[in-house]
Amino acid sequence: MKIARVALADGRTAVARLDGDAALLLDTPDVVGATSGTAAETGERLATDDVRLLAPVTPPKFLAIGLNYADHIAETGASEPEHPVFFNKQTTCVIGPGDGIEVPPESSLVDYEGELGVVIGRRCRRVPADDALDVVAGYLVVNDVSVRDWQFRAPTMTLGKGFDTHGPIGPWLTTADEVPNPQALRLRTWVSDELLQDSTTAGMIYTVADQIAVLSTMCTLEPGDLIATGTPAGVGVARQPARWLVPGDVVRIEIDGLGVLENPVVAG
Repeated sequence: MKIARVALADGRTAVARLDGDAALLLDTPDVVGATSGTAAETGERLATDDVRLLAPVTPPKFLAIGLNYADHIAETGASEPEHPVFFNKQTTCVIGPGDGIEVPPESSLVDYEGELGVVIGRRCRRVPADDALDVVAGYLVVNDVSVRDWQFRAPTMTLGKGFDTHGPIGPWLTTADEVPNPQALRLRTWVSDELLQDSTTAGMIYTVADQIAVLSTMCTLEPGDLIATGTPAGVGVARQPARWLVPGDVVRIEIDGLGVLENPVVAG
């Protein structure tokens, strides 16, 4: 299933199951809860053109991993880390499809990172990697927008990763049953129609299951928690010359079976 959070023309916000060009409203306000199949349709059926897609979830925790593709490590000149490098993105950075990514007045070194996003479906702790995919509610597209000079000021990367509007997610949540192998998805990123990233999730060093196992050892994972699983090669900072996002750009990220996340870049 494809489950979305939508804004309606009458001002309401609803959860809907997307079926072709139709949005079938559900009797729940909870996208993650709807993935269990227990939510019922209200009988209200709208054309997808008549609703606006919102960020599918407001995650309790927005966790992300850096340096998780060998080709990305190579393009940055970094060394492969001995252990997974996680950081937090602030939940106030989350925006949905079509919302503007701001270039803040504090920096012009704003970069894109197309990533696979994983949404946790149930409260869990110390999940073995072999069982980790069982706790996934679904998958979506993430743009881990990064302010590079702020990121490189400290080893935690946090300051450069959590600016407001720098966490586009969407366009909807695709339930886990429709993604039998999250390590076999093609990921592509365009900026203003120029293809800049073209890779597959097979290139991850730490798989989705590995990441869930590590994170759930550190803390309890809760329904709606979001994990951004790393970006492949092609980011702007590694290009010659560097390709920074500027107002007027449009970032488009597509992952097999998960849809397209598109956001304009605007002045902050």
